[in-house]
Amino acid sequence: MKTCLIVIDVQESFRHRPFFTERQLPAYLAAQNALIDGCVQQGIPIVRVLHSDGPEVPSNPFAQASGHVRPLGGLAAFDAAATFTKSRHSALVGTGLDVWLTRHGIQRLIVSGIRTEQCCETTTRHASDLGWAVDFVTEATLTFDMQQPDGRPLSAEDIQARTATVLQGRFARLCSVDEALSRASEEALA
Repeated sequence: MKTCLIVIDVQESFRHRPFFTERQLPAYLAAQNALIDGCVQQGIPIVRVLHSDGPEVPSNPFAQASGHVRPLGGLAAFDAAATFTKSRHSALVGTGLDVWLTRHGIQRLIVSGIRTEQCCETTTRHASDLGWAVDFVTEATLTFDMQQPDGRPLSAEDIQARTATVLQGRFARLCSVDEALSRASEEALA
């Protein structure tokens, strides 16, 4: 089964949002970079997805005009097999990624990136519904604390646990970095 790593929205734009914190960033980058390095070593294609949407003004960190729609500092450098820019939560909406994956015979996706519960989860659900097998590497996703509608805090850790709970066995297989790389290696030998 041919596998592809998808690196979603790992971009400087987030550093310019009021909710951004570096609290989980070092652990996330270590996991994300290990996943990238492992995929490079195994010859697994890596797709970069960036998010850009309006308004197209320099003050909007997700606008191209801001200069922040570029890889996040600290992310391992890699030669992307393809790069897509999205304006929706799912990396599969309006980008051509689905066509690229099909043309390249990709059957399994390894999902990683920023934000766990938003673009990573949405892309995972969408990919599963379209027939791809998905390995969701929670430790290689990053999110931030939020506030619930009633005003109570919701920690990034709780958001990640919730996402893992709703994806596992329905839309994805939860994997650690090592498990995702091991599965890809085993499948390449089969």
